[in-house]
Amino acid sequence: MRIVVPKEILPGERRVALTPDAAGRLVKAGHEVWIETGAGAAAYFTDAAYQAAGAQSVADTAALWGAGDLVLKVQKPLPHPALGRHEVDLMQSGAVLISFLASLTSPDLVRLLAARNITSFGMEAIPRISRAQTMDALSSQATVAGYKAVLLAADTLGRFFPLLMTAAGTVAPARAFVLGAGVAGLQAIATARRLGAVVEAYDVRAVVKEQVESLGAKFVMLDGIDAAGAGGYAKELTPEQQQQVVAMIAQHAQDSDVIITTAAIPGRRAPVMITAPMVAAMKPGSVIVDLAAETGGNCELTQAGETIVRDGVIIMGPLNIPSMIPYHASQMYSKNVTNLLQLLMPKQELVLNFEDEIIAGTCITHGGQIVHAATAKAVEAAPPAQGVSA
Repeated sequence: MRIVVPKEILPGERRVALTPDAAGRLVKAGHEVWIETGAGAAAYFTDAAYQAAGAQSVADTAALWGAGDLVLKVQKPLPHPALGRHEVDLMQSGAVLISFLASLTSPDLVRLLAARNITSFGMEAIPRISRAQTMDALSSQATVAGYKAVLLAADTLGRFFPLLMTAAGTVAPARAFVLGAGVAGLQAIATARRLGAVVEAYDVRAVVKEQVESLGAKFVMLDGIDAAGAGGYAKELTPEQQQQVVAMIAQHAQDSDVIITTAAIPGRRAPVMITAPMVAAMKPGSVIVDLAAETGGNCELTQAGETIVRDGVIIMGPLNIPSMIPYHASQMYSKNVTNLLQLLMPKQELVLNFEDEIIAGTCITHGGQIVHAATAKAVEAAPPAQGVSA
């Protein structure tokens, strides 16, 4: 099978879907691997490294896309600015695509994949089960995001994170408040603790209390509110519960120097947990890093991709944080993808066993149809864009 890896074209995206060592393993397994020239450069993987691993470096973008039996990407396919065609239209009919697809919120892309008879797998749809942990790209990239969010906060905050005892006096540690104790939140807690901050954390799922406390943070919760849902995700709160949570968060936010927000609902707008009045009540110079900026933000004042100041509080809405640490983010994503490939290709040929819950749960389109139930429902509810091909 010919596996091709194009260069990512989303502005600011520095990751690559396959690292040289992973490419080498695929070559040794009998596959032909083509890498677009310069695809790994932004993540510090050179063309020479891919060639040394047995992969071919291909400069012709259209030829690379058209020759692929299987295409590996990080970001979902987009219209290619240099070629004037959508990346999906560059693929041969019947090819296989593995990528983040954001399928629940990209109906026109999904329609295009089905129309082109592309068998697509969305890395965001990997089931949250034990057997799929090594393929869970959402978790691996959330680890990167949680770590980097704290570094961004520490770099922006006008004070130290740790307790310092100096000849000039004792410096009290910074107080950090992490909202959401999923993978990103737990990594943010761990990183803030390593830097010496006093950390509190909140999550609607009581089950994470032990994990939070094991990292040295204080778990904040409301009695009677536990919204643990399927697959490790949280269920949406009722309006009454949401009001209680916001009131509780307000009490802790006003004493915090740093707030890291990580709350998300798959396929939905991020819940608002930090209101404008809460920001106004915070200490001047405090920092909010909103990891949910791409889906609307957990702070109602967040502006996606911007850093703003309101009432003396610095509110950061960074986008695509994993791309800020491209080397290790690519390494982790590449491992996720190749582990999925091992399941899909137990030998050298693609075997689609839809009795397997990982394959069935991750496959979005196949045979010209939308086969992922939740995606099919989302696409049916969304009218086609006028004059736009995905």
